[in-house]
Amino acid sequence: MASEDDEAKTGSAVEGQRPDADQWSDAGKAEQAVDPKIAAAVAAAEAAGPQNGESVRIDSWIWAVRLVKTRSMGATACKGGHVRVNGQNVKPSHSVRVGDEVRLRQENRERVVVVKRLIRKRVGAPVAAQCFVDNSPPPPPREAVAPAGIRDRGTGRPTKRDRRELERLRGLMGGAAGQPRGQ
Repeated sequence: MASEDDEAKTGSAVEGQRPDADQWSDAGKAEQAVDPKIAAAVAAAEAAGPQNGESVRIDSWIWAVRLVKTRSMGATACKGGHVRVNGQNVKPSHSVRVGDEVRLRQENRERVVVVKRLIRKRVGAPVAAQCFVDNSPPPPPREAVAPAGIRDRGTGRPTKRDRRELERLRGLMGGAAGQPRGQ
């Protein structure tokens, strides 16, 4: 096995011969293109995946490719109407196929992915990323605002005036900041 690895790295069938510079650069490109660890993990995931003609449940697939943290969260998202496959709301037991478009709404963001490979078991992030094509819009920018209402340590309890200023900053009064309540 060691000689086969040596052949693959050098690109030469005869041991002891040094490959040309072009062969070295080609071998380097091949190693950069496919990491052996990732390739082994992909092979293991495919072996554990469904055989020809079998399908995978949508809640299991979105968990396996790391779109949700747990399978039960995937099932809950399906039951709540947050998962759509090819434009249709689906149940957790819906079968997913290669080429399906899956839309998942979570935390003020919609993920749009196209199924590239079916897997049943959860795999590492680099392998999971190869199982779908991500067509999601970019996430909304985070607000670069200083957090309102943080008090200095040791200043004691806020006074009524301080509390009202904090509420005004946080926007809790519903836009009627500064107006008395009866008017």
